[in-house]
This record gives sequence, structure tokens and C-alpha cells, in this order.
Amino acid sequence: MRLCAALSRKDAYFSVIWGRAGRSARVRRYNRPAPIPITTGRAGRRRRGPTNCPPRPLSMLARLSPTDRFALMQGARDYSPTLMAILSWGLVTGIAMSQSVMTLGQASAMSLLVYAGSSQLAVLPLLAAKLPIWTVLLTAAMVNMRFVIFSAGLAPHFSYLPLWRRLAIGYFNGDVIYLLFQKQGFANGHVPGKEAYFWGMALASWVSWQVSSLAGILLASFFPASWGLELAGTLALIPIMVSAVANRSTLAAVAVAGIVSLVAFDLPYRLALPIAVLAALAAGCTADWFVERADWRRIRTETVRNEEVE
Repeated sequence: MRLCAALSRKDAYFSVIWGRAGRSARVRRYNRPAPIPITTGRAGRRRRGPTNCPPRPLSMLARLSPTDRFALMQGARDYSPTLMAILSWGLVTGIAMSQSVMTLGQASAMSLLVYAGSSQLAVLPLLAAKLPIWTVLLTAAMVNMRFVIFSAGLAPHFSYLPLWRRLAIGYFNGDVIYLLFQKQGFANGHVPGKEAYFWGMALASWVSWQVSSLAGILLASFFPASWGLELAGTLALIPIMVSAVANRSTLAAVAVAGIVSLVAFDLPYRLALPIAVLAALAAGCTADWFVERADWRRIRTETVRNEEVE
């Protein structure tokens, strides 16, 4: 004897099936999705079903909100005018590493892990001279000291993010990225699309740098020194630097940094760069102080004149 009863609960249907003796019963649920089997091949490898597939890049992009997708693409577009300079510097760095004492694997690993062209070029002569490791590390730290300032400038914008995401932003940050990001004038804290805009520039920079650097490492013999790639990269960065000079304080900082870097060029351990950065900061702060003082005097003078008129 079989007795069937249909019960509805949360769009699920159950049937109670009685056995022949009427003593045992079991509950069966219909419309339940069948589990996707994971089979093994001949070599014992687990074959992935549809639910075990890793997310594809396009599907990950589709998960972003429309605001983040637009900001991501906008960041890549804003960074595109600097690609020629990045490609030139990447080729120069890759060629220099290929022609140094480093092996192919060491040069490739340095390009992927360090991701800092200035420090990579600075430490190559030290590695060739077999100087102590602390000398190499100190030189790299002095050259990359500017990233401390960049990180301090980005801290108010991304302080709400977890630590691992802030570390990732610090790794992918760069000179041009920081400059273009600050030109947007984002407010501090969380702003929709702000982080996606940063990642649009960061990914474009990282991919272009790694492609050009690895191309220089692998194809160094095809790029003669007479091409002048170093000069091409420098000339391509000049318009970006000029566009960043928005006021007198910035102009004073740029002028002082250029003069100090030329005067201190022969200092050991690449100390000219951090000294120039500190001098530029001092010049910019001093110029801002004079501008604020002049504005305060002008406001006070206008107030006194208005009181006399009244």
C-alpha cells in the first residue's frame, strides 16, 4: 500500500512513501538540484565541475558595479598617454639587467618582484662590483624613499581598506600613477569608483612595464644603444611633469628639486634623490607659508579699509 501526500514549504515538495509493511518511512525532496560530480581521470586528477571553475577575468570585471567599471576603464584611458615613456624605460631597464652579471632567471624575478626601474638601475653597478648586500639595500632604499611620500599622500584615501589591499596598492603605486591620481582631486575616505580608477592606472602600468622589461631581458641584442631609449623615455615624461605645475608653490618645489639633484648628483648611495625630495618639500611648504601670509595680509587690509569707509 502506498500513500502519497504533497506538502508545500518554501517552494519545495515532499512525498511520504510508506513501505510494504507500513513501518518505515522516508522523506524525499523534489526539485532539488543534483550535485555536480567531480570525477577523476586516469592519472587520478580531479576534474572540475562548473561550480569549481576559477572566476575568469571577464566574469570578475562583470561583477563590478557600473560606476567601478567606468572608473576602471577611465583610469586606463587617462594613463594611456604615458605608455610610450613606460615602455621605453622598461626596455632600458630590461636591457641593462640582461647585460649585467644577473642570469636570465634573476633578471626576470627582479623585474616581477621589485617593480621599480630607478632602484633596479641603481643597484646593477653595485651587484657587478660585488659590494656588500647592505650597500645594495641602502642604495635601493634611498632611491625608493619617494614612495614613502606617495604612500603618505594616498593614506587618507584608502585608510578604510584592509591591510592586504593597502599593501597591494603600495606595491602597484608609481610616480605617474600618484601624479595622475592626485590631479583628480578625490575627497578623502570612501568615494565610489575611486579605488577602481586607481586600479585602472595601476594595471595598465604594471602590464606595460613587465611586457617591455621582459622584452628587453629576452631581446636585448635587438635593441642597439644608438636608439637612445633613455632620452625618449625622459622626453615623454616631461609633458606630464609640466602639467602638474599648477601654482607657484609647485613650481618652487620643482625648481629646487632640479637644482639640488644636479648639485648632489655625485653623492654616494644615490643620496641625491632623497635630498632633492626633502628640499622640494621644504621649498613647497615655505612657498605655501608665504602665500598664506600674503593672503592673510590682503584680507586684513581689505577689512581695515571697509571699516574706515563705514
